[in-house]
Amino acid sequence: MQRKALYGLLLVGLLLAPLAGVYPLFVMKVLCFGLFAAAFNLLIGYTGLLSFGHAMFLSTAGYLTGYTMQSLNFTPELGVLTGTLAATLLGLVTGIFAIRRQGIYFAMVTLALAQMIYFIYLQAPFTHGEDGLQAVPRGKLFGLLSLSSDLVLYYVVLVVMALAFLFIVRVVHSPFGQVLAAIKENEPRAVSLGYDTDRFKLLAYVLSAGLAGLAGSLKVLVLGFETLGDAYWTMSGLVILMTLVGGMGTLVGPLLGAALIVSLEDRLGDIGGALASLTGVGWFNSLGESATIVTGLIFIACVLVFRRGIVGEIVARVKPLRV
Repeated sequence: MQRKALYGLLLVGLLLAPLAGVYPLFVMKVLCFGLFAAAFNLLIGYTGLLSFGHAMFLSTAGYLTGYTMQSLNFTPELGVLTGTLAATLLGLVTGIFAIRRQGIYFAMVTLALAQMIYFIYLQAPFTHGEDGLQAVPRGKLFGLLSLSSDLVLYYVVLVVMALAFLFIVRVVHSPFGQVLAAIKENEPRAVSLGYDTDRFKLLAYVLSAGLAGLAGSLKVLVLGFETLGDAYWTMSGLVILMTLVGGMGTLVGPLLGAALIVSLEDRLGDIGGALASLTGVGWFNSLGESATIVTGLIFIACVLVFRRGIVGEIVARVKPLRV
């Protein structure tokens, strides 16, 4: 009951955020990365598989959505569907190879596959190489509802995000999710009980890839561009950071982690300027250029102080609250 009340309050807050003066474009960016982190968390937090290649799903969906909408005049729903399906298919193909290995070897295989995808996109003509896709149109939803307004697009993205989050909740609390938890805790025992663990891990990997692809499709729709930065290995590292800081193995932890990291990346320059004005120390003005250092320090602090992540520590210390 408390969990449902928390989700309800979170949804109400997001519904009222634009009316309270919050910049819709910024919140939409947070929602996209929140979904990306939640998709990754489904794999590592509930299945125990560490992927260093989730950037390939985010970028594949982004490129396909942007290309189909820009060059083939697809409507937004068809563009998002195309990108999501492409990422899901890529997850199936790469997953067949990746799940043959375990532990660090699984992580290295996913990293190698993601780097292959990166170099393909670097040279592919439809991605425009280092220039990326620019000025991707938002179009009209179902040919009727124009998404040119940030406010309209905000509520569309919020609805999609809410449905995707509910899907993740359903997966985690389903019998399938319980098998994934068993695999994470003790895979040999799950095998001894008669479960085909490779099949379950592959399905979890594909679901995670599809949800990450959905995040990438929505992101290009929101921002209007797609670049190679989404395909590079640092993006895979960023989603790991979001998940660990927020709380691996919790439902709302990755959302909080994504909000924290995205907020720091976007607002660190403003914070540095304010600190420089207050203290008179000019070094703070360059704080915006040191976002990577600051996020790294936050990660170190979380590892030392919040070993389960922010939400994970709250759950551990306040037993009745389960999120």
